[in-house]
Amino acid sequence: MPEDPATWTVRNFASLDSTNRYALAAARDGAAAGLVVVAEEQTAGRGRLGRSWIAPPGAALLVSVLLRPALAPDELHLLTAAGSLAMAEAVEAVCGLRPELKWPNDLLVGDRKLAGVLAEADVDGSEVRAVVVGIGLNVEWDHFPAELAEIATSCSVETGGPVSRAAVLDAFLTRASVRFADLDAAFAEYRARLGTLGRAVRVDRASGPLRGIAVDVAPDGTLLVETADQGIVAVTAGDVVHLRPA
Repeated sequence: MPEDPATWTVRNFASLDSTNRYALAAARDGAAAGLVVVAEEQTAGRGRLGRSWIAPPGAALLVSVLLRPALAPDELHLLTAAGSLAMAEAVEAVCGLRPELKWPNDLLVGDRKLAGVLAEADVDGSEVRAVVVGIGLNVEWDHFPAELAEIATSCSVETGGPVSRAAVLDAFLTRASVRFADLDAAFAEYRARLGTLGRAVRVDRASGPLRGIAVDVAPDGTLLVETADQGIVAVTAGDVVHLRPA
């Protein structure tokens, strides 16, 4: 993985269907680790659990980085943690905001979504050939559609002024070089900054909702939720909702 910002190779596009899809295709064509794909607009952006990621042209920093880590498939959650942490640190450096991290891959400000992270891998059996970590960060987006108005925010909304996507990208790549080079340290810091821990949560899972207190994140990336009737439940996938105190 790149250990110095100078090793990143940035490709800029006015529009792509998905920066992750482009980077994964480039990986399969032999692109080296360190490729960074940035788009002004995505026409088929993707989020977790099959959701779409849509923002007006120029409103968001849409970036995907290509990595070729020496990791096992069950360790890939470390890259999501490292990418989330690096972007949170970049936003703090450029904007003076300290986003809260939400398990497993969101950045929040005041419980409103600022960014989402989606890592996708090219895996052959037990061999991880490549991983793409994609991030969509709302940067200069002041007027959200009705369905997002109560749940989303942006850097410009939170700071009350313009924010440079280029500056955030530079800060992100600088932090990503550090965080992707030491995944154990990144995971420890991710866990320490995870606002989900200690919160009452509802986890919407395929098997049904789960309510309890999020108490920890295990080394394998699962969220540990203490429930009233089932004890500690390990959550591997689901949509976590931070619940307000009664």
